[in-house]
Amino acid sequence: MIKIYKASTGILIMQNARLYRAPNFSFDDLFRSDDPLEYIQGSFEASEDFLVLQDPNDDVLSAPIDSQEIWAAGVTYFRSREARMEESESAGNESLYDKVYEAERPELFFKATSSRARGHRHLVRVRSDSNWNVPEPELTIAVNSSGNLFGYTIGNDLSSREIEGQNPLYLTQAKVYKGSCSIGPGLVICEQLPKATVIRIEIVRKGDLVFTGETDLFQIKRGFEELIEYLYKENEFPYGCLLMTGTGVVPPSSFSLQSGDLIRISVDSLGMLINTVE
Repeated sequence: MIKIYKASTGILIMQNARLYRAPNFSFDDLFRSDDPLEYIQGSFEASEDFLVLQDPNDDVLSAPIDSQEIWAAGVTYFRSREARMEESESAGNESLYDKVYEAERPELFFKATSSRARGHRHLVRVRSDSNWNVPEPELTIAVNSSGNLFGYTIGNDLSSREIEGQNPLYLTQAKVYKGSCSIGPGLVICEQLPKATVIRIEIVRKGDLVFTGETDLFQIKRGFEELIEYLYKENEFPYGCLLMTGTGVVPPSSFSLQSGDLIRISVDSLGMLINTVE
């Protein structure tokens, strides 16, 4: 397993519990490579001396991307279907999400550019024109320019349930804004994650745990290759992309994020992504 971090001091690569600085590493080159693992191994050969540093996860880290777009899949878990139907009930649109869940074609939408994304321990934002905002913990996959999955990270797809619930056509306003997602702490290159992989979230407010939940990959309806296939249809990603694969953990309708809330999202083998709401 290899972990790649984008620290303020440069790119750090961890393998076998050893941390290296990789001055010539580029996420753009990694995502454009037909063999990302070979590219990483080449970065090791050109890396500086072994570094004895504190755990990178204790530092503020940027999202592990350069020119990559971030996309997202919706209604891939049954729990997400229920939540979308619930928030849209008052507007009479709940059947749309049931149809998406059962349809052959998945829901896919653009989420963020690198400038809008936040990293580990950075501040994230909720919309000031919405009174119902939630985090969405998501396993996020790294896909190279050829459409091949080669890595994983953790994502937080922040969303305004109020705005999307008013009308599905408001999806981009509910989902796409400055600071609307976080990615990290690093990009992990490893074998395919098992279905038993657990995704957890904790939200702490003024020192108190106000929400916790978890799901696992057994609960996801659509396969990653299926999502990639539809994302790359009639499209191209010269620098590859990150794809958030949907959420299976949704807070109750009585819950909304507040300024100062601490969000901790963990995924087995990948670590923990930590952010505070601005």
